[in-house]
Amino acid sequence: MASILTYTFRNLPSTSKLALGFSVRPLSCSSQLHAAAPVAQTKSKKTLAKANIRNVVVVDGVRIPFLLSGTSYKDLMPHDLARAALSGLLHRTNVPKDVVDYIIFGTVIQEVKTSNVAREAALGAGFSDKTPAHTVTMACISSNQAMTTGFGLIASGQSDVIVAGGVELMSDIPIRHSRKMRKMLLDLNKAKTLGQRLALISKFRLNFLSPELPAVAEFSTNETMGHSADRLAAAFSVSRLEQDEYALRSHSLAKKAQDEGLLSDVVPFKVPGKDTVTKDNGIRPSSLDQMAKLKPAFVKPYGTVTAANSSFLTDGASAMLIMAEEKALALGYKPKAYLRDFVYVSQDPKDQLLLGPSYATPKVLEKAGLTMNDIDAFEFHEAFSGQILANFKAMDSDWFAQNYMGRKTKVGVPPLEKFNTWGGSLSLGHPFGATGCRLVMAAANRLRKEGGQYGLVAACAAGGQGHAMIVEAYPK
Repeated sequence: MASILTYTFRNLPSTSKLALGFSVRPLSCSSQLHAAAPVAQTKSKKTLAKANIRNVVVVDGVRIPFLLSGTSYKDLMPHDLARAALSGLLHRTNVPKDVVDYIIFGTVIQEVKTSNVAREAALGAGFSDKTPAHTVTMACISSNQAMTTGFGLIASGQSDVIVAGGVELMSDIPIRHSRKMRKMLLDLNKAKTLGQRLALISKFRLNFLSPELPAVAEFSTNETMGHSADRLAAAFSVSRLEQDEYALRSHSLAKKAQDEGLLSDVVPFKVPGKDTVTKDNGIRPSSLDQMAKLKPAFVKPYGTVTAANSSFLTDGASAMLIMAEEKALALGYKPKAYLRDFVYVSQDPKDQLLLGPSYATPKVLEKAGLTMNDIDAFEFHEAFSGQILANFKAMDSDWFAQNYMGRKTKVGVPPLEKFNTWGGSLSLGHPFGATGCRLVMAAANRLRKEGGQYGLVAACAAGGQGHAMIVEAYPK
């Protein structure tokens, strides 16, 4: 790669609430693209087991291939994808269906015919109709919420075996009639006489036929996430070149991981009437020259966020089997990892919409009694290159820590040699409701492969919210 991520901060316009003066911290992406696998960890660290709290383990997790919306999954429904993930999990783990106590799935844009997609997918996958299931939504951290809800049920002793997951189908989103049209149709349904119906129909206007699309903007700010990402990149002086370099890193590392068979959580899915899908189709390493030709996608003509350095609309589903440790061992499983401390955070959705990882990371480390140096594998959700790099700068700033987070010192930046080394949402894809489970499984699988002990998962979400969790490798 021709240049590096320089992390050099400039003076910002006084209108920005995040106009800061930051220290310089050079980080090179190019060195990571051809680096060998990280050296296996040799330092033995403490376990994060807590007295009087049940250990919660990840037995295994899978996902169907994440695909660009409008491709092979376009004629399906969300519960079809979720059912495929559940079926893949059953095949992978051979867990008896009747031992599963509860099923929780996350989703963001709900299909109106299957509002509780967890229940419909579970029935379709052959789970007992006696197994309860519910659906949660928390924007891009919906499956994170599904996991931690299951964690709570197990830790409190209410359940022993939980299946958590998430799904999103952006190929077919619900488009409604306008509110005026909906009201007229409902009133027509209630009308009892021909005269009443004719009176209602006489009020019809052509503009009633204008469709109402799902919101693409924050409800509270009326600003799209892309615009927020562009403003955030400007506020933290993240250049277009830095963003393109980071996106190229993500795609290159994802392609390498895919070619080497490291993305072992992916299970094949025979799409009805079509071929079997076996791998993610959004991994497309390009070149900086080609990426530089793209025009700004949101703030025109001077913005820096483009289609090349943003995550793309994605269809996909994921599922994880989590258990109380004693239950997993009794059933003969060798778990992959422990789920440990986690936090949720929330901040200003206008100026700090995408800074969830910056706020959540120091909190979860403090809660677990760890430091950044203790973490062997970082898995952060990549909504935009600019979002990731802005978070890096915030995390590396004492000024930001003191003025915005009420902390005395910065938490520090994750070293790139430990960060998203098998690709991320920019390249693998981002089905809103399914990404959280992918992040946790990536951390767990990397720890097993590389010999590390602790992984840190973090993500931002719409509404200015965020999540972070510590994953601990299960002893071999």
